[in-house]
Amino acid sequence: MKVICTAGHVDHGKSTLVEALTGTHPDRLREEREREMTIDLGFAWLELPGVGHVGIVDVPGHRDFVGNMLAGVGSVDAALLVVAADEGIMPQTYEHVAILDLLEIESGVVALTKTDLAESEEWVHLISGDVSGALAGTKMEGAVIVPVVAQTGEGINQLRASLTGCLASRPPRANIGRPRLSIDRVFTMAGFGTVVTGTLVDGSLNVGEDVSILPSGQRARIRGMQAYQTKIATAIAGSRVAINLTGVETSELRRGEVVAKPGTMRSTSRIDVHFRHLHEKHGTRSLRHNAEVKLFLGAAEVMARVRLLSHQELSPGHMGWLQLELREPVVAAKGDHFIVRRPSPPVTIGGGMVVDAHPQQRHRLQDGQVLSRLETSARGTPAEILLQSLDAIGPAELHIGLERAGLDQKSSQEAVEELAASGELVVLDSGKQSHGPEEIDLVVSRAGWILFVQQANGQVQEYHTAHPLRAGMPREELKSRLGLASKVFNGFVGLASEQDILVEEGPTVRLPSHQVEFTPSQQTRVDELLEYFRRSVYNTPSRKDALAKVGAEILAVLLEREVIVAVSPEVIFLGDTYATMLSTIREQLRLRGTITVAEVRDLFNTSRKYALAILEHMDLIGITVRRGDKRVLS
Repeated sequence: MKVICTAGHVDHGKSTLVEALTGTHPDRLREEREREMTIDLGFAWLELPGVGHVGIVDVPGHRDFVGNMLAGVGSVDAALLVVAADEGIMPQTYEHVAILDLLEIESGVVALTKTDLAESEEWVHLISGDVSGALAGTKMEGAVIVPVVAQTGEGINQLRASLTGCLASRPPRANIGRPRLSIDRVFTMAGFGTVVTGTLVDGSLNVGEDVSILPSGQRARIRGMQAYQTKIATAIAGSRVAINLTGVETSELRRGEVVAKPGTMRSTSRIDVHFRHLHEKHGTRSLRHNAEVKLFLGAAEVMARVRLLSHQELSPGHMGWLQLELREPVVAAKGDHFIVRRPSPPVTIGGGMVVDAHPQQRHRLQDGQVLSRLETSARGTPAEILLQSLDAIGPAELHIGLERAGLDQKSSQEAVEELAASGELVVLDSGKQSHGPEEIDLVVSRAGWILFVQQANGQVQEYHTAHPLRAGMPREELKSRLGLASKVFNGFVGLASEQDILVEEGPTVRLPSHQVEFTPSQQTRVDELLEYFRRSVYNTPSRKDALAKVGAEILAVLLEREVIVAVSPEVIFLGDTYATMLSTIREQLRLRGTITVAEVRDLFNTSRKYALAILEHMDLIGITVRRGDKRVLS
């Protein structure tokens, strides 16, 4: 699932464009409708071919509501920048472009709205050139520009196609098993109670699970969830989710708090960050030590005091290391992006990435050792580098991941031990106890393991749904669908079986919950077939007749359960009859020493076809041996 946000100057037609794309007007407040201006976040969604559900966060364009805008753009896959062709680029456009660049939102499309109000076609081309120039040097450089008229629908199909192309290339959101949802809306719904919304990152949540609300530490339970107006049992990373919570009131929640699984996240009042100061053309001035700023992280907005670690004074257009001391705690993780604004006069001054979400102490200023440690942390520890490598390649032989990571032997040993101890490295070698690189062969990152388990479960469940009467999915078919090499697949299935995620049964695998059960209609047909067999147990219907009665799928189940037994391609007996025939023939052989086809025929008052079939079957399974026209015990 993907999420995009709008961006652009006030009154450039963002909400109208969203309505043209989705059929839903995102403005939900009466004041917004009356003023025809988005004040708070609005939400809508659409379906794009090959991409699926796409959530749209419509943000305010007015400078007075940039704080609200920032609450909506922290966890999106792409941006839809809106510029009105009759006005061109305006001050808020530049600020929004700068914010998108600071948050490293790398994909986007530009909608050139109100082209019907432009002076001429040449004017539209001129504005397009201005937009391209404004995007030059940013993450959105080269973004497709689509002229549209939202009221008439002109260009909307082209805009949909451009969004599809933009989003189709975006990688899936990581699922590292530490789900968190930064709350951007809190409200009460009649008959349900407390509801919060946000974009889920880093994992999945399930209905019925207990969750923590951070930083307050309150506990709640997920009563229900919706994604794109559909009830869901599981929310996955990257989706817009509405969560119905029990055990907590709306008055006890606020925007910026985080929903997480208990024990997986913790709040912080101090963060170390790498900061990029915007150029002075954005109205910024030098950033000084102890300056008070407003920090926007996820949907949270808190005051912070700046501690300059790398500079005595940071000039516009430069980068440096900061330690931010927060007036109120927030929930942060390494790699999170943030924005910093000056509180008065309000202006965006820069942003960057969290490098340490939980520094143990205040750092000394301009300390070379501290700066070196931060540089190393930003690049990644050996364990983080190896984990990133394994995330990229999926299940593989460990040496391939180590080679990709470029680690030396000592760093490799430390990285493997650290990741194995933390559970971030999943060893696919059944029975391996050591965590050294020399002993381990097949591995996958925890995020990769979760992803492949989800994919395997989905594929096997899809097979069960399509073939409910089959015991399981052929192993080779699952291997092909997952795109795994035989060695890796065998390791994956072996561990999945040990953890009761999958059940191996000969050449097939199934979900532990899968059971072959006949419908009432199918059971009726089975009963009729078995009654047909019982009418003359030694002169039974042929396979062709049985197939005509119940069909191939049901017949296969009966054969697998040995309710009936095929002794030849055409001859089938009831399981009980088959056992009786084997026992009787063995007894006759022990008494007489030999037996012929004719004697078996007379013994069971059947025809030569059935007698010959059972004797050839007994030869095949090693009970008897043919000598001329007679059989003897082997």
